[in-house]
Amino acid sequence: MTSTTYTDALLESAELHRDGSRILLAVDLHVLHEVSSPQAFTMLANRGLQVRDPSRTVGIPDHVVSTAPGRIGSDDPRAQHMLDVFSANLGTAGIEQVALDSSDHGIVHVSVSESGRVLPGQVVVCGDSHTTTLGALGALAWGIGTSEVAHVLATQAAWTSVQPVVGLRVTGVPGPGAGAKDVVLRVCGELSPRWGVGRRIEWSGPYIDATTMAERFTLCNMSAELGARSALIPPDEVTWSYLAERLSPQRLAAARRRSADLLRRAVEAPREATVDINSIAPQVTWGTNLSHVAAVDGRVPTSVQDSQRSAFEAALAYANLVPGQELRTVQVQHAFLGSCTNGRIEDLRAAALVVAGHRVAPGVRAVVVPGSRRVAELAEREGVRAALTDAGFLWREPGCSSCVAINGDTVPRGERCVSSSNRNFEGRQGAGAITHVASPATVAASAVTGRLTHPVEVTG
Repeated sequence: MTSTTYTDALLESAELHRDGSRILLAVDLHVLHEVSSPQAFTMLANRGLQVRDPSRTVGIPDHVVSTAPGRIGSDDPRAQHMLDVFSANLGTAGIEQVALDSSDHGIVHVSVSESGRVLPGQVVVCGDSHTTTLGALGALAWGIGTSEVAHVLATQAAWTSVQPVVGLRVTGVPGPGAGAKDVVLRVCGELSPRWGVGRRIEWSGPYIDATTMAERFTLCNMSAELGARSALIPPDEVTWSYLAERLSPQRLAAARRRSADLLRRAVEAPREATVDINSIAPQVTWGTNLSHVAAVDGRVPTSVQDSQRSAFEAALAYANLVPGQELRTVQVQHAFLGSCTNGRIEDLRAAALVVAGHRVAPGVRAVVVPGSRRVAELAEREGVRAALTDAGFLWREPGCSSCVAINGDTVPRGERCVSSSNRNFEGRQGAGAITHVASPATVAASAVTGRLTHPVEVTG
């Protein structure tokens, strides 16, 4: 039996056809949302095509949905029209719809993982770049464009390019107050946002072996910020323990059998980079891409390579910062806790521990948007919601919210948001808004002090 990487073995098992540098793969699960699918359905209608296999497709509205308490849709007529069209398209095609009031509802990547729809060894696609999140379950998962959405709807197959599989090894134990979000921010800072372009990542190393599923979701989610086509962690007992809580014994056994051959053949991906995160402090972005990152108790850099100087100066101008400035002096007006990166119950628990016994600082609008209804229900039962709202956080309904800022949840021009989301480019959270990406614990600590803050400064 030929040795290969887990990713390559998965690609081979799903291959239907090969055309030079492209491979046609059978798709196990196609996830739709309301923003990237309407045009795809129109393409099918114009060509007189039907959805090939509705049973392998699920639709979940998340990008433009209102997060207002008690929401039933959206107050924005344009957004509501998108939701209505989405629902009509799914209904006509016979595709399962996850309604806003369903216990399964949430941000697409959170919902499909929580509900046991994604399994190791599967091929999963969605019209959203952060579909890489689902690689944490040992699936080959990536984001596709609208024309590709149409192709998958019509054929239940997806074209992908032949790309090298590279190992990204992480060693060490992060310092006090730091977690998976800080680790992946440090990785982005060391390797650059284009390091993964043209590559498929397999995460490995002692740090990865010790991570929880929630931490793995964060790492694979933000692999999209390295430019990777896909990213995954081969399944192990952490994976199976997570799935055992979501699958029947029969489905769990079948999933184990499916991945067993892949795992028997798999060897560790050729190591392309090793990042040592031992004793790192919590990280925060200061500029307009994820390589613009530093320890939250550190400073804005004072110099960069000449090739990066113009981007460096433009980022500082946009963020209204100066070289050498202490990040702990940067005042924030908004704190956002949520997103497909950090909207899970573990993230909310971490934030609740930080704010215990404290209050959100005057002048700060702090918001919690659970990643799913299941997360919201757990937070209610565990007292996590009460801990956050007692501290002054506003509680919202599940959705993408101000991570993508196309549903009305925006940050005003010139104001700063410390955010547990995944992107900080210009205007990401609203025209002229300034975003500082950080971990849930750092978001919570900064909400309490009103400035970028190391969590340990608040927790002691």
